[in-house]
Amino acid sequence: MFLEALGSALVGLALAWAAVYRLPHRLPPRTLVLPTGVAGALFGAFLTHTALGSTNFLVLLSGGAIVAAASLSLLLRPTERFRRRSATA
Repeated sequence: MFLEALGSALVGLALAWAAVYRLPHRLPPRTLVLPTGVAGALFGAFLTHTALGSTNFLVLLSGGAIVAAASLSLLLRPTERFRRRSATA
């Protein structure tokens, strides 16, 4: 169980670091993004473990990676070119 939690936390940290590296202009500060990735991965591994029981290690890591990616996507801000101005502005 400890290795599952450690592995999913490392996967979440790697996803968050990759997001900060690739999209720094669309994300909030790094101090918010990195813990969000880790927390999302831990929660995803917990959900996968609860739903499927003691299953394959890679299945738990993939469940954690999916939830971490989903939680990181909630932090994305739109780019400037896609923002529309209101008619009154």
